Amino acid sequence: MHRLSSVVLAFGALSALAPAYAPAPAMATDRTLPMQFELRHETPAANCGDHCRTWISATGAITSDTPRDFQKFIQGRNLKGATIALDSDGGSVLGAIALGREIRALGFSTTVGHTIDDSADKGGVTLSPAADCESMCPFVLLAGVHRMVPDEARLMVHQIWLGDRREDPTAASYSAEDLVLVQRDIGRRAQYTAEMGANGELLNLALRIPPWEPMHVLTRDEMQSAGLDTGAAVPPHAPLLTMASAGTIKMSAPAAAQISESGWAVVDNSGVTSLARRHPLTVQGDEIGSFDLLVACDGSDGYQVSYLEKREGGDARQMSAPVDGVTVRVGHLAVKLKIVSSERQKQPLQIDTFATAPMPAKLLRAFAAVGNHSLVVSTTSGNFSTSIRIGNTGATQNLPSLAASCSSAKTMAKRAELVPESTRGVAPHQ
Repeated sequence: MHRLSSVVLAFGALSALAPAYAPAPAMATDRTLPMQFELRHETPAANCGDHCRTWISATGAITSDTPRDFQKFIQGRNLKGATIALDSDGGSVLGAIALGREIRALGFSTTVGHTIDDSADKGGVTLSPAADCESMCPFVLLAGVHRMVPDEARLMVHQIWLGDRREDPTAASYSAEDLVLVQRDIGRRAQYTAEMGANGELLNLALRIPPWEPMHVLTRDEMQSAGLDTGAAVPPHAPLLTMASAGTIKMSAPAAAQISESGWAVVDNSGVTSLARRHPLTVQGDEIGSFDLLVACDGSDGYQVSYLEKREGGDARQMSAPVDGVTVRVGHLAVKLKIVSSERQKQPLQIDTFATAPMPAKLLRAFAAVGNHSLVVSTTSGNFSTSIRIGNTGATQNLPSLAASCSSAKTMAKRAELVPESTRGVAPHQ
């Protein structure tokens, strides 16, 4: 298989549907399967009266086979002036571009919509505007000669990334050939966008969002600026913790060289062992600081997670208020950290934050389990928020070392409890 197939639009904890991109929920849905095309007719039971619509439903992940499947679908059908309703998480860059060119050549219109079929319960067939068009899907939307995005729909974009390294991009290594592949696909998207008669705003928005941030949800102004909504109606046919004393927490930052962005590692600070990782803090690709995430023993069956952030160089909106919320989430498990301090420093536009909380052992085990897993660190600062995804590179290998250290510390603590207070510190007889 050609290596170019590994270039996809990446987001969150997404699993590859090689060579396409697709989400990985707990169970398969229409959106996770390869894109399917169906000709649908709104029924009178849907209360459409004399304005019942006909559309082509395009639901699912875009693969390299999608353009061919579309060609098979249109064969022998009179679809002049048809409208395609997209409901997709995106997928293959090359597949989406080829599909878009087919749509434009046929003169079809495009919109975003989810087909609801309640005909079995006499509810009828209707087109719901509450649908998502993600990753490469907005580029397919761009192919319509008329384009309409309902207010209830969402368009979301993200950078392309190498499919086998999107789970933990900052920990991966890249060759010159890798960079050539990514840049070549960026060039193809730029050429395609020009062919569709649009400016480069959609591509610019997508390229700003790195793979560790959530997808960017386009505003109405951004849609119109990028040419995604023509405004015409679519035709109806158509840091470390040390216990200084009981109840007292003392924070000390480990040496910068100990913590790396390239993977989780066990670090030591004044005899306290922690599993640690550093990550840049970005907003739409613009770096506004960095943070350290550290997990240490807490003396019980769980762990203590610490968050140390240095925020600097952002704009007034990002620096106007101290951090007032930090949450760490792995799947459906989440821990809300207590803000110990978040203060503006003497330097202009710099805020240092420290937050901590107990972390259940099952959350850490789920994150460090064999395979690609990620955790999401979310912060709030007044009305401003950030969300960063971190992969588990190094966590699987190093968690046993942390667990062993915790077990050893607990054993020593229990032994100390068995020694009478009067004999502690007394040297043994020679």
